[in-house]
Amino acid sequence: MSKKVIIVGGHGNVSLRLAKLLGSKHSVTSIIRDPAQEQDIKDASATPLVLSLENDPPSEFSQAFKGQDVVYFSAGAGGKGGEERTKKVDYEGAVKTFDAIEGVEGPKPRLILVSAIDIRDPEKIPAHYTEEDKAISERVRKAIPFYMQWKYEADKNLVKRTAFKWTILRPGGLTNEPGKGTADIGRTHITKTISRDDVAKALALLVDREDAAGLAIDFVGGDTPIEEGLDAFVKKGETDFLG
Repeated sequence: MSKKVIIVGGHGNVSLRLAKLLGSKHSVTSIIRDPAQEQDIKDASATPLVLSLENDPPSEFSQAFKGQDVVYFSAGAGGKGGEERTKKVDYEGAVKTFDAIEGVEGPKPRLILVSAIDIRDPEKIPAHYTEEDKAISERVRKAIPFYMQWKYEADKNLVKRTAFKWTILRPGGLTNEPGKGTADIGRTHITKTISRDDVAKALALLVDREDAAGLAIDFVGGDTPIEEGLDAFVKKGETDFLG
């Protein structure tokens, strides 16, 4: 069944791929902050909407979300602008999106949020992590501490929300390699990367997975077909967000 979908952070590399995948079957609106990006959005089979995650109020986002079935949050500062901008986009922008969904009058859209693997309380080390996982985790936390901190604060805020349904996808390190259509999903190791093509595919599949509500899904390169891996994960019903 065709759905109305809106993507926050519409000009991102994953978002453009996602819009192309969804555009043939669903009605897609992509939120961008720069009007110069409008043609790229149209080329990706989506309708551009200019709104600033940093500067526009939640009420304007609520208006944009009204009547939508699914909101994707795939925005991020991308490491540009230091801690201040990372906090502004990855945390405050995410919370603004959550608040805006809660502010929608009538039926509220479902949220699918793109986070990242290993976003957690640094004191809570997953039981399945190997020494290699722990070493990579420590190295990443030292390299991009503000990103890891503010992504965690955003996810922690979201998991307490009950006014709307949400799902979190937590991909590993991203590459521009061609997608394989396969992945390792759920309680996985953080040593493997994943292509943006495959992340977009998983996000596109989640548009129809209302049964994934309340779950955070670890997602890295692997050999299991993505549809099959998502099915198994959702049936198990065990979130990967440890708090």
